[in-house]
Amino acid sequence: MINYKHLHYFWMVAKEGSIARACGRLHLTPQTVSGQLSLLEEQLGEALFIRVGRNLELTETGRLVLSYADEIFSLGGELEQMVRNLPDSRPMVFKVGVADVVPKSIAFRLLAPALQLPESVRIVCREGTIDFLLAQLAIHRVDLVIADSPIPSGVNVSGFNHSLGECGITFFAASQLARKLKKKNKDFPECLSDEPMLLPGEATVVQGQLLKWFDRLHIHPRIVGEFDDSALMKTFGRAGVGVFIAPTPIAAEVEKQYDVHAIGQTDEVRDHFYAISVERKISHPAVAAITETAREWLFQDASQTRKRKKSRKKA
Repeated sequence: MINYKHLHYFWMVAKEGSIARACGRLHLTPQTVSGQLSLLEEQLGEALFIRVGRNLELTETGRLVLSYADEIFSLGGELEQMVRNLPDSRPMVFKVGVADVVPKSIAFRLLAPALQLPESVRIVCREGTIDFLLAQLAIHRVDLVIADSPIPSGVNVSGFNHSLGECGITFFAASQLARKLKKKNKDFPECLSDEPMLLPGEATVVQGQLLKWFDRLHIHPRIVGEFDDSALMKTFGRAGVGVFIAPTPIAAEVEKQYDVHAIGQTDEVRDHFYAISVERKISHPAVAAITETAREWLFQDASQTRKRKKSRKKA
């Protein structure tokens, strides 16, 4: 690899036309500069100067090297100027990966605290499968991954799982389907039997929980669709294709945004959310804000769930 100090000495000698004049600019002795030039020529395996009288002239190779040196040190000057002119209040960049199975509204609620920090923050969001995002985390292209499960056992990534909390799920239906379910004169969730159902994709943890819950209660809906993208599932649900689910903390938001009705809720099927980082102890201020606020929000929902269960037992 080229020694850029040697290249800089060469560049100055080429510009000044002699070692003596270059030494005046560099504040070095002629012996030092001559020795450094010899080392550069030795490394490149080519002579860069020929002596003409008292002056030095560039060889063909020297002219080629000079053209590269001009570009290198010009870019170096631009870099120095750019850094000096950076605003004092430039934002902190926070790169986060959001697993595509995490509902967009949940992702927003989880990430919003990062924007409330005293310092300016610019969020860069990446979305994809958990495997893809963990690979990005491993090479430091994201600072954090938001997911619905811890690091899968088969994934060879060194990271740490930080539980953000958990919550129950709510079932939704478009107006016409909601009216049909109500006319069946069956309580929830029995009314779901033989009715169209939209499920989260098999990549989600909640799908398996939901199917086991149906089996345990002997409820048999007609599965008409599975979706890795929760927003797409809600869009199909809004069109009346089938009943769909979403985390209970965003139930009111889902009803308003998709013009659907909540038809029932359960705390026996739980959505879990995790922040995955390469740090065992969280130090990034944006990550700390996210985890602290999420735990207050989601664990509050879990606390309310426990209270509801105790009330039902007493009744």
